[in-house]
Amino acid sequence: MSVTERLKDPSLYRTDSFIDGQWVGGEGGVDVLNPANNEVIATIGDVGEAGARQAVAAATRAFETWKKVSPFQRAALLMKWHQLILENTQDLASLITLEMGKVNKEAQGEVAYGASFVEWSAEEAKRVHGETLSTPFPGSRGWTIRQPIGVVGCITPWNFPVAMITRKCAPALAAGCTMVIKPAPETPLSALALAELAKRAGIPDGVFNVVCGDAPSIGGVLTSSSDVRMVGFTGSTAVGKLLMSQAASTVKRVALELGGNAPFIVMDDADIEKAADGVIASKFRVSGQTCVSANRIIAQPAIADQLVAALEARVSKLKAGDGFDAETTVGPLIHMKAVARVDQLVSQARDAGARIVTGGKPLIEELGGSFYAPTLIDGGDPAMDVSCSEIFGPVASIYRAETEADIIKMANDTPFGLAAYIYTQDVGRVHRLTEGIEYGMIGVNAPMVGAASTPFGGVKESGIGREGGKWGVEEFTELKYVLLGGVDQ
Repeated sequence: MSVTERLKDPSLYRTDSFIDGQWVGGEGGVDVLNPANNEVIATIGDVGEAGARQAVAAATRAFETWKKVSPFQRAALLMKWHQLILENTQDLASLITLEMGKVNKEAQGEVAYGASFVEWSAEEAKRVHGETLSTPFPGSRGWTIRQPIGVVGCITPWNFPVAMITRKCAPALAAGCTMVIKPAPETPLSALALAELAKRAGIPDGVFNVVCGDAPSIGGVLTSSSDVRMVGFTGSTAVGKLLMSQAASTVKRVALELGGNAPFIVMDDADIEKAADGVIASKFRVSGQTCVSANRIIAQPAIADQLVAALEARVSKLKAGDGFDAETTVGPLIHMKAVARVDQLVSQARDAGARIVTGGKPLIEELGGSFYAPTLIDGGDPAMDVSCSEIFGPVASIYRAETEADIIKMANDTPFGLAAYIYTQDVGRVHRLTEGIEYGMIGVNAPMVGAASTPFGGVKESGIGREGGKWGVEEFTELKYVLLGGVDQ
């Protein structure tokens, strides 16, 4: 079945960049593959540096008008975009499944999650407030103003091709900024469909631009142009560091949501069945390809074997397959390189003495795409690569630590600090552990932490800034202070 045959509205299938309200083709082409079968589903033109500069120029012009649009009008346009996204949920979910392999039910959930940021941001557009401040000077008054920062470059990953765009762009648009979006080359179709819906919603030309093509060329324009005042990025820490260094030349603001190495801590008083369910929800969602996936399961020895048994029963029942198959619970990895990397991590763990409880092999011959068997690893050295690296695959590994101090030390033994999870029924432990571990988001007896109303982001090398809630909108504003003297004269 072709892409357009999958869609109720075939006009959402776009293969050109979207610049200044127009569809713009590019040189050559980059093939987009369906990771479930490695077949080409689209060829996207590369607009390169010239297209990026054209988009920045369009966004710069549009900013002069967009920043003056009433927040109430911006909110209304965003609500229209939100409505159109929800009305086209199935088509957007189909594009996600086709280009990155996500199980279609999960893809539908992503669309709803992504749309929630548009709705929340529309509401926040009317609540970007300044403050009246007391001053030490007689006859004076002081206040603050929040104003949009300007043109924002947005570089998004492939694992949430809808939600990572809306989570950045909706608050930026609400604040009065204009956007130039560079989607991942693996998943441009979702971004271009969002652009089509933004156009239908009435968002003015030049406010929302999507450029596809060579990442270094386009990224170089976004980080070097003095017209771009901020760069938002979700992806690897290595690339985030590179973008941060490039943005330094013009002292741009950066908002970076980078890699993670999430500990999933299970204490000896936890409900083991609920903890096991939590591991499955956190670890195997999107085939483990999320930055907040449980990466290291740390259990106290008294309950570790019981937890392993509960997880084995669950992991062994997971079914890998095409995301459109109703029985599939784990889809493919994004490409064959990802399969090779995950298999290398598992092989190294096996060689280091860890026990492969279930899984532990690619499923390429069996299923014909970029599949890896859902895997459970028990034991081994916490210094193994599978423990120290962000796995980004359907592999759960379990380690043991006795005391709270040991657990906190193991959890913090990483340069990353994005998300963490704790399962315990002791409220004292909740406070001690959440205060002791160094992570930006912590789920207690909860396997997922993100929502449109809450701050999303990490500490240490997991990033800078927050997305979501009022904090997500404020990221895209400049804070200006005004002091008025001579009031009593």
